[in-house]
Amino acid sequence: MPKQYRIDIKPDQCKGCERCVVACSRNVLDMGDTLNPMGYVYAQYAGSGCIGCRHCYYACPEPGAITVMEILPHETNP
Repeated sequence: MPKQYRIDIKPDQCKGCERCVVACSRNVLDMGDTLNPMGYVYAQYAGSGCIGCRHCYYACPEPGAITVMEILPHETNP
C-alpha cells in the first residue's frame, strides 16, 4: 500500500505569499477566500492528493506554517 500524506497549514502564520501553491506539483494547495487575524488570505489544502514531496514546506518562508505528515494506517478510515 502506498504511503499517504496530508498537509497542515496554520492560517495564523500564513502571509499569503502563494509560494507553496506555486511549488506544489500536485496542485492540491490553493489560496482561500477568508482572511486570517493578520488580514492575509491564506493557503488551504484540498484534503487529498498530497504525495509527501514537501515542496510546499521548503518553499514557505514562515517556519512552522506548513507541516507535511504521513497518514499512518491506524489513522485512515476503513
